[in-house]
Amino acid sequence: MSRRRKPSKKIRAGNGSALKPYRRWECLWRSTFSIALKDGDHEDDQLREYTVDVDYFDWDIRLYTDGVQTAVGSYPVRFPVPGGLIHADLSLYGAQRMHYEPGVGDPVLLKPHRNSLEGLRAAFARRHPLASRIISWTAIATLLIGLAVFIPLLVQRISEIEWVAENIGTFVSPINLPGWLNGTLLVAGIFAALERALTIRSHWLIDADTWWLD
Repeated sequence: MSRRRKPSKKIRAGNGSALKPYRRWECLWRSTFSIALKDGDHEDDQLREYTVDVDYFDWDIRLYTDGVQTAVGSYPVRFPVPGGLIHADLSLYGAQRMHYEPGVGDPVLLKPHRNSLEGLRAAFARRHPLASRIISWTAIATLLIGLAVFIPLLVQRISEIEWVAENIGTFVSPINLPGWLNGTLLVAGIFAALERALTIRSHWLIDADTWWLD
């Protein structure tokens, strides 16, 4: 395995408790993601279900094997499982990584619980693939527009630092939007980021947080 695919060092043993049933009303703060994996490479090896339980208001992510808690780690975390790792990570808006990373081959997205927000979004994508793609591309376009507006503002803020202004000079952003439009972009960006989180998609540039520049 490459360095980036090594298991996390600060993984604690689980307490053996049972996975709590998922309630629909928990969708605002909790999600579960599952995948079935074999114990080994033989056809008669036992198939086990691995479930990641996420509370978005908790630093810890819990791993369950066949419904029993077997490991706990703080995100981002990579749990060792048969044949590879389960990589779980969160962002400000939700899950940004929830994949099984095999030793060989491409990562596989874990299946969200059908009653979670991620599960409902996935069901919508299956029923309405065209509308789903339009929403996804609209979210990307919204975030890219936000970057186009806020990156010059970031450069301007940096140029206002005394040492930078004296030794390099100042920069004034050519984009000067009215307050109501800045606010609209901010709100649209939040919804776009939530859409990206619900589909568990993340890109270092597209999904960069820019709200703190507003």
